[in-house]
Amino acid sequence: MLAHKIGSLLFCPTCGTLLDLPKDKEKHVTCEQCGHEEPTSSYEGIEITTGSHPDAFPSALRQKRKTQTKLHEGADQGTLVSEKCPSCGHMEAYSREKQMRSADEGSTILYTCTSCKHGWRVNN
Repeated sequence: MLAHKIGSLLFCPTCGTLLDLPKDKEKHVTCEQCGHEEPTSSYEGIEITTGSHPDAFPSALRQKRKTQTKLHEGADQGTLVSEKCPSCGHMEAYSREKQMRSADEGSTILYTCTSCKHGWRVNN
């Protein structure tokens, strides 16, 4: 009985546990749950491709790459930047940076959407 293939993943035919990839020169992979031994030949021809959505892992570096477009002439509304509003999806917001946590921690960026006035914050 051979392992069940789903995409690039192999599952134990006995208990259904995800099988590890074979290590160099191993002749079989042993299931950690039930001890089933799967021949490494089952892994031949499998192409493993991984990916993630760009917004899946928030990054402080990505936040720093946001470009400043112009200074707003209003009363301390902040700097007009290209930032997507999580509420309405509009691509412009005012940003202000504040030190809201202790001095040895990063600052907090406060955003306000120019369209719907929704406010949110990101810790740097």
